[in-house]
Amino acid sequence: QVQLVESGGGLVQAGDSLRLSCAASGRTFGRYAMGWFRQAPGKEREFVASINWSGSSTDYADSVKGRFTISRDNAKNTVYLQMNSLKSEDTAVYYCAANIVVVTTTRRYDYWGQGTQVTVSS
Repeated sequence: QVQLVESGGGLVQAGDSLRLSCAASGRTFGRYAMGWFRQAPGKEREFVASINWSGSSTDYADSVKGRFTISRDNAKNTVYLQMNSLKSEDTAVYYCAANIVVVTTTRRYDYWGQGTQVTVSS
């Protein structure tokens, strides 16, 4: 079992930056893949970014490539999502996710946090 708690969401203006954090507990953090997803009102949840167990490999959705950066600190059991050059279309609830079966980047997850709201005003 893994428990995930996101933080760092808020209201920002277009062009601003924001960093989300996700604290994990319950399993040895450095042994599984982590990811971020988001869900905008009226839309399905979509993949944003993934990172492998060590942080040496990442994967991004085309919509955020070049603007968002996923990273992890295994000593702090935390994964981050640095979001730069935010746009109004980035407005969504952002979810942290864990896949305890794989160590590589993946777009499939089985553990989820409760989500944190990010609102970007234009």
